[in-house]
Amino acid sequence: MAGLLKWLVLAMGAACAAIGVFHLALGIDSVPGEGAAGATVDSRERYYGAVFLGYGLAWIWAARQSPVPSTAVRWLAGIFLLGGIGRLLSMAVHGPPQSFQIVLTVLELALPPLYFWLSGADERVADAAGGAR
Repeated sequence: MAGLLKWLVLAMGAACAAIGVFHLALGIDSVPGEGAAGATVDSRERYYGAVFLGYGLAWIWAARQSPVPSTAVRWLAGIFLLGGIGRLLSMAVHGPPQSFQIVLTVLELALPPLYFWLSGADERVADAAGGAR
């Protein structure tokens, strides 16, 4: 399980960092189903892209620790879950978004429980092996 956790944390970080770079570089053109927007919306999209890039780098940082810190994984997964809850709130207020956004919502609600469940695996293995933390 510990090896799986490290791989999943690294994969999440790489995916989030790549998505962040994509949104930072393309601005509003990176959003499926959206047409042209003004400078304000494009600026906001690029800003959030930079924040998401940083979020992805935080996942990568966690994956590079030995053992992978369970507290960091739980916090990062919790933030991801909050994003999914935010999307649900948006759907309740404004109706369904473009279909790809619905897929993202499902991932943002389904993946955090997996990370919460696995979050301590690497630390448990280190403790069992007598490793120091």
